[in-house]
Amino acid sequence: MRSCEDTPISKYALRPLCPFAKPLFRKLFRIKVFGSENIPKHTSYIVASNHRSHLDPPVLNACFPEPLVFLAKEDLFKPPIGWILKHMRAIPLKRSSEDIDTLGKVINLLENGCPVAIFPEGTRARPGEFLRPKPGVGLLAIKSKAPVVPVLIEGTDKVFPRGSKIPKPLYPIQVYIGKPLTFPDLPDKPAGYKEVARTVMETIKRLK
Repeated sequence: MRSCEDTPISKYALRPLCPFAKPLFRKLFRIKVFGSENIPKHTSYIVASNHRSHLDPPVLNACFPEPLVFLAKEDLFKPPIGWILKHMRAIPLKRSSEDIDTLGKVINLLENGCPVAIFPEGTRARPGEFLRPKPGVGLLAIKSKAPVVPVLIEGTDKVFPRGSKIPKPLYPIQVYIGKPLTFPDLPDKPAGYKEVARTVMETIKRLK
């Protein structure tokens, strides 16, 4: 039995609700998904998405068949949001790129078949913009050998922009899921990690 960071609350209370909650969430926020056929089956994978809103993680979870393990900034793990994140398969990641312990834990999860989600930009970009990706996604991809599924999310920055207290589903949200990327020939060193991150980010930009 896989252990994908499930707490008793998430395992016995939240996960059983997913088949009912996901369709309702997609309907409420008018989410349209393109490319669902590109999601790998019977294997772990890394979901790499652009990031413009705090709404992005639940949107991704609503579009993928299994709850994703999220890498989230350590700053977010403060009450009350921190309690929620704890039961939503979220792992705190320090700002330092040298958070080797956490990255090693995530690699183990991937090797055990757990799907992982990461925002290569590291933080939210301005509406309509993209930030330079950090090499973490490359490190995970090369060391775990798991495929990277590029995802472009559009509309969340309008529904739940910076400074807003609650999301307002007044605009549609589009989620574009690209074909999995693999990087078997790149070296397991910083130059290889940066090349993966660059390739993934460029692919995300072209998904629409």
